[in-house]
Amino acid sequence: MSSAQNLKGHSLKHCKKRLSQDQVRLLDANFSSNKKLEPERKLQLARQLGVPPRQIAIWYQNKRARWKNQSLELDYGALQLRLETALAEKRQLEKEVGQLQIELQKTRENLLACTKQAQEILPFSSFSSCGDEGGGSSSLSLHEDVSCSWQDGRQGLQLEELYACLMGSEGSARGSVGQNEKVFLV
Repeated sequence: MSSAQNLKGHSLKHCKKRLSQDQVRLLDANFSSNKKLEPERKLQLARQLGVPPRQIAIWYQNKRARWKNQSLELDYGALQLRLETALAEKRQLEKEVGQLQIELQKTRENLLACTKQAQEILPFSSFSSCGDEGGGSSSLSLHEDVSCSWQDGRQGLQLEELYACLMGSEGSARGSVGQNEKVFLV
């Protein structure tokens, strides 16, 4: 290739006009309605704007690439926000689980104390723990369902008194349980 031909080809590349703001606005309006440029639309826009069809095609290609990048950035931002929200919820739930475990442990301790207290008050009573028919060990596992029935032959212990016993109040349950009454954990 001669240097004259090279200069001619080189000068054609530099003759490409920069698009005006009005031209860019028209292309943006067309791009917003259709992201893909059809060949007949490309020729129509080239004639309307007075630029080569290749320049219209390149503009669309570049605009599509920028649009995809912006879409990816928006999607990433939305996902990042969802992740942060989920992590905050996870931390909150972990905190609640910790508090509930502490509360459960306290309730178990109160139940064991109440059980020991009932055994001291009623030395001749029959007493059994869930799954323990022999009245031996009164320890409860994490997964056992516990229901209590405090009864004597005449009348059951009031729910408030049982609750007070479970919550650690010694006086209310002690005064109402007599020597001959039986305590059952069912």
